[in-house]
Amino acid sequence: MKPTNNSRFTQRGKSESESGTAQGQALKPIQIGSARRRQLNVRPNRRLWLENFLAYSAGECHLSQNTVAAYRRDLERFYVWLGDQDLFTLRISDFSSYVGWLHDQELAPASIARHIVSLRIFYKYLQLEGLVHDSQVELLGSQKLWERVPKFLTPKQVELLLAAPSPEHDRNWLRDRAILETLYATGCRVSEISTMRLADVHLEEHFCKCTGKGSKQRIVPLGEKAVNALIMYLEEEYPTLAERAEQHGEEPVFLFMSCHGRFLDRHRIWELIKRYAIRAGVRTDISPHTMRHSFATHLLMNGADLRQVQEMLGHANIMTTQIYTHVDTKRLKAIHKKFHPRS
Repeated sequence: MKPTNNSRFTQRGKSESESGTAQGQALKPIQIGSARRRQLNVRPNRRLWLENFLAYSAGECHLSQNTVAAYRRDLERFYVWLGDQDLFTLRISDFSSYVGWLHDQELAPASIARHIVSLRIFYKYLQLEGLVHDSQVELLGSQKLWERVPKFLTPKQVELLLAAPSPEHDRNWLRDRAILETLYATGCRVSEISTMRLADVHLEEHFCKCTGKGSKQRIVPLGEKAVNALIMYLEEEYPTLAERAEQHGEEPVFLFMSCHGRFLDRHRIWELIKRYAIRAGVRTDISPHTMRHSFATHLLMNGADLRQVQEMLGHANIMTTQIYTHVDTKRLKAIHKKFHPRS
């Protein structure tokens, strides 16, 4: 359902952006109030205002497709809970009941926190429109996201996973190995790998350019093994995939393509990682973000500076990166034993 003609929200295009939102990832807040506005007399229609909010997010705020899709999923679930209740007169007790309902749905703490963020932004938008004057959703406390330690692979498990693609079993095994190597070498979000262009990779200089959330770009180094895997893929499999893309009338601009020469979306990459994890005998709950967690964890375990890891991951806030300081308990114990006077 598109916004009506008397709405001021128009679709101006959407920016490409990952992961995670990958599931459980925090959403990018909307900067509301920057545009010049005029008062409209529109009868409150909660379905219409949801669609207007999503159009505003994409058109005026230029949020990515993934972020807008995450807002839609979260708010659609809110509408299921809402039922016949009045959207515009909910109190803090009602919002607390909603959070309890989310817990009953057995959502992860990070997912519940993201739902709360989506709801807050939606109600800020309703306030701006004059439909809500006292939004008590701001009184709702967020989940403590960082109490949960991220899941990561050991270096041995990573080696097994990277070696899983083979010419005996896989049609595009060189492409798949290059994807795995690039994920682990760069710590990129899967959406960043999916949309990475051939022109973004500089193998001789051993680096690649990643385009992350909000179209922010960063430079990430590529190790020797990742470079070698990419060279083999580009020399032996990429030309065939590029030819198939041209047969479909598409320009082969992306680094990784499907076996038919089409865009390789993040869901397909997730399926590939799950398949190779099962074959390698590593944990079955692995995801593309597990590779990102492993990248950061292994860097910190080997003495990397937290600020450097933050820059490579593309985190806007170092508090997000600090989650990885809690995973290396062995190192923390060694530091405590060495420096504490009563250890």
